[in-house]
Amino acid sequence: MKITVIGGGPGGLYFSILTKKALPHCEINVYERNKPEDSFGFGVVFSDETLGEFLKRDMESYELIRSNFAYWDDIVVARDGQEVSIAGNGFCGCSRKTLLKLLHQRCREEGVHLHFEAEIPDESVFADSDIILAADGISSAIRTKYEREFGTTIALKKNRFVWLGSTKPLDAFTYFFRTTPHGVIVAHSYQYEPGMSTWIFECSDETWQKHGFEVTNEQDTIEKMQAIFKDELDGHPLISNKSHWRQFPHVTNKKWFHKNIVLLGDAKATAHYSIGSGTKLAMDCAIGLSDAVIANPTSVQAAFEQYEATRRNPVEMIQYAALVSLDWFENMDRNNQHPFYQFAFGCMTRSKKVTYENLQIRDRSFTDKVVEEFNSHIPNTDKNQVAVFTPFTLRDLEVINRIVMAPMGQYKAIDGNVNDWHFQHYASRALGGVGLILTEMTAVSETGRITESCAGIYTHEQIEAWKRINVFIHSHSKTKIGIQIGHSGRKGATLEPWKGNNQPMLTPWELLSASALSYKQGFSIPREMTLQDMEHIKNQFKQAAINAEQAGFDMIELQAHHGFLLASFLSPLTNIRSDEFGGAIENRLKYPLEVFKEMRSVFPNHKPMSVRISASDWADGGITEKEVLVIAKAFKDAGADVINVSTGNTVANQNPVVGRMWQTPFSDAIRNSIHIPTITAGYIQDIDQINTIILNGRADLVALGRPLLLDPYFVRNAQAYENYKAEDINDSYLAGTSHLFPLKTTERKQIEGMKKALKPKSNKK
Repeated sequence: MKITVIGGGPGGLYFSILTKKALPHCEINVYERNKPEDSFGFGVVFSDETLGEFLKRDMESYELIRSNFAYWDDIVVARDGQEVSIAGNGFCGCSRKTLLKLLHQRCREEGVHLHFEAEIPDESVFADSDIILAADGISSAIRTKYEREFGTTIALKKNRFVWLGSTKPLDAFTYFFRTTPHGVIVAHSYQYEPGMSTWIFECSDETWQKHGFEVTNEQDTIEKMQAIFKDELDGHPLISNKSHWRQFPHVTNKKWFHKNIVLLGDAKATAHYSIGSGTKLAMDCAIGLSDAVIANPTSVQAAFEQYEATRRNPVEMIQYAALVSLDWFENMDRNNQHPFYQFAFGCMTRSKKVTYENLQIRDRSFTDKVVEEFNSHIPNTDKNQVAVFTPFTLRDLEVINRIVMAPMGQYKAIDGNVNDWHFQHYASRALGGVGLILTEMTAVSETGRITESCAGIYTHEQIEAWKRINVFIHSHSKTKIGIQIGHSGRKGATLEPWKGNNQPMLTPWELLSASALSYKQGFSIPREMTLQDMEHIKNQFKQAAINAEQAGFDMIELQAHHGFLLASFLSPLTNIRSDEFGGAIENRLKYPLEVFKEMRSVFPNHKPMSVRISASDWADGGITEKEVLVIAKAFKDAGADVINVSTGNTVANQNPVVGRMWQTPFSDAIRNSIHIPTITAGYIQDIDQINTIILNGRADLVALGRPLLLDPYFVRNAQAYENYKAEDINDSYLAGTSHLFPLKTTERKQIEGMKKALKPKSNKK
């Protein structure tokens, strides 16, 4: 087999070493345009996990690399002179030039042919090669030539960054944040060999522009950065090496191979440096590709298919984590408003891979500082109180913990009346200890229901049925209960989910919406609401608020999300009106805002009101982040006390990016830009994730839906897990704690044991 590698970076070199070692009769040639001693950038970073992979694959490479690494276990977060060190993080750094030199040595030892200062005008000169490995970097000429075949997408991210070096010694990987008159600048800094450290400076484009930086003016960059980070550099100079300002290119390819060409490294996929170097990703994929070639020595296509099948998911997971991490840095200026330890905690948990419990196992002294700082802002709260079990106040309403039961349609009502099913549904979660219950969407009229089995609050019988539930909850628990009031709009007259998921009734009632646009094929086209319709339904919402007070609810949430009636006014995908209620966001807001104000005017002033909105439509041409902030501020100014932040379900052709805690960034943006409390939701499954979200300041309350469906005692189990002695357990159930608490204590020890076994190990020699 003849293999040609174009690009002499770590990924291509390591692939060559592993493959040649396993297939000694294979001819491998590596072509690099630069000299062997050339290297752009300064140091590279690896985790303990990556080093372990080196050990398993090639002991010789491992020993060479390991002997030239700088090691650290701590990560330091420093902001404007204040700093904290977080222990238990196993990382190591190495000079990129040294790494290449060592890999060159291993290539020669295995019989790989290296060709330097080799400009390759066209890969066709290697037509006789069985495999052409395109490892020629972010600007890969080969990938660019076949970008249609590979399905290449390159998206430039917002921030600006520049890669510099320094002689400043560092004992730990350090994030230095500096607040300047023009915004925050961060230095990602680490030592990679004695007397040399990498300094990657990053800031928003606005900050970059205001400071007057220039893309290629290295001397100007050095002078300004040395002045801004004077204390951090401690008299040491910054050093450039073609250090030009850039925007990070997020590279993806729908296909990783074409004919006999296969992509590797940054040519294939990039991951933002804030979660580790692209070198790690390249070398991990080099291992995967080599394994595939070794396993399929007579079929190149089979090897390529195996390579992509085994590596695509891990690569995409890393890229997703990198984008989440990058999002935190793109919002440094917003995050900078947080108290110092919360800020540091947010930095450490930004990619969602690391959580509160991970950090607690690594360095409890750090998480104790985070918790103590958080609790110092909550009256009458012990400094060590678990965040999720701290109280939260909205107007005169105090909820005993931060867990909310999310609105979940039960589709069990008869003629809009809730019944015994609903009684046990809500009562059991109240006895289970949730801080706040938000009911399923409850309609303002018969034709405002989603299905014929949805609840309503437009008759005396319905008020009395709800009152029965509320009296029990208030008599036997400390849980508070709010009612979500809404109108289905164009998504009404739908079958119950188990009869037909999102399918219309055979004989639907007349539907109304902001515009005459059906939800999807098969649904009736709704009638565009007239001014008379709008006035009539506004009065129905107003009456529903009066009815909610009569039923004894502690709170009202207005339904303005997921494409239902009021939400249909907010999104440009569902509102194409040409009157004063269409067009600009200020116009699209008018009617939902009018409805809210009418409800607020008749609901007791001491009771809070929430609004649930969709902060993204997950579809082209949908609502923008800027518009969402306008919406949130308008409701805040109108008297809303909290925004319940959801996303999507506006249009049927949505394409959401779903994952753990996937909607929290939207809550974060609203809470910390508009300065209004928020509720978040979305694939949040355990108490650790909830604590992480609350301590991060991404939301004030966390709503659980499906986790509570089959586990009404989720909160009680979490309290036992945290060894938190709740004061709201009903006397009849209190004896159960003697069994539950020891059980959960044992389970937690087992979980922590596994996490300790997986945590980074020290690489200090």
